[in-house]
Amino acid sequence: MLRPLQNFGLVDDLRQSAKAVSRAVVDLLWPPSCIGCGAAVIEPDRFCATCWRALPLISPPVCQRYGVPLPFDLGPEPLSPLAISDPPVFERARAAFRYDGLAREIVHHFKYGDRTELARPMGRLMAEAGKALLADASLVVPVPLHRFRFLGRRFNQAALLAKEIGALAQKPVGFEVLTRVKATRPQVGLTRAERADNLARAFAVPDHERLPLAGQRILLIDDVMTSAATGNACARTLLKAGASAVDLLVFAVVAKS
Repeated sequence: MLRPLQNFGLVDDLRQSAKAVSRAVVDLLWPPSCIGCGAAVIEPDRFCATCWRALPLISPPVCQRYGVPLPFDLGPEPLSPLAISDPPVFERARAAFRYDGLAREIVHHFKYGDRTELARPMGRLMAEAGKALLADASLVVPVPLHRFRFLGRRFNQAALLAKEIGALAQKPVGFEVLTRVKATRPQVGLTRAERADNLARAFAVPDHERLPLAGQRILLIDDVMTSAATGNACARTLLKAGASAVDLLVFAVVAKS
């Protein structure tokens, strides 16, 4: 007769074997598909080789402040002309991809096509691109939506990304640290100055969040950085409320240097 502990081990082995068989059957009947084109892939939430080659991946050298790709290496801490002439309020930004081609399509499917399942692979790719920022962060904070915009979209894409990234990096996520108190007009078509003016006083930190925020190094999460107006407005609000520093991590960036 087997001892109790041996019985437990045998039962656990049987459970694991049953799960493996179940996964194999599911994969056989409904094989994982590429999140870009729908072609069959080995693992779920992955791109096929063709789509991966088509993604506008950002690789070094990049501007240390804005995270945009640079045409050539400018030294150990390179800065773009924009970072020199108009440095951001946040300390560092990083992105996985340029906002172009397939990366842009992925964002549009996620944001406007109710493809919320894309948060998992997007968050994984962002976490990889922002490893250094995540290592320094003490709290992950998503860019908030105004309640009217939230009612229309039914979800906050930045919050879904922050949830995935926080879980991957084992970092706490402050979903209520930052709120959007002004319903701003869409940023599309506005100049850089108009974007900044549109977002002035749009964000706030609730009184009950100020003490927990004090001294924290924040990693702000959003889907896309265009002019950095949103990141700057959020960072300014968080710093005034007591945060020690703010970095920004996005899935894609409009690559203007």
